[in-house]
Amino acid sequence: MGTSKRLADHYDMRSQHQAILTAARSGPLQSLTDRELALREQPITIYPQPYRPVRAWVRFGPEAIHVDAKLARSTPTAAGIEFRAGDTTFRCWVWGNAVSADDDVHRV
Repeated sequence: MGTSKRLADHYDMRSQHQAILTAARSGPLQSLTDRELALREQPITIYPQPYRPVRAWVRFGPEAIHVDAKLARSTPTAAGIEFRAGDTTFRCWVWGNAVSADDDVHRV
């Protein structure tokens, strides 16, 4: 007997949400600083909804985790992303090379 792809996606999402919430106990979500973003020197693009689905590396305190996220804004070197876990929406800036386009992300 096979399993449903939709059900498998649901369990993957729940597992990722649990991993995010566990990582969040390690420390605060880290984001690039204003100095690193250099928004006065670099153009910023703000994307209208729907946001593009991406996979991104984020860091809670010392713990890094790979998450399904939405690209909300970008500069030539950084990406502003958001992702959810449970009832919490997390937002942060990460370096552009920490993000990859994922056309197969349906769970964000």
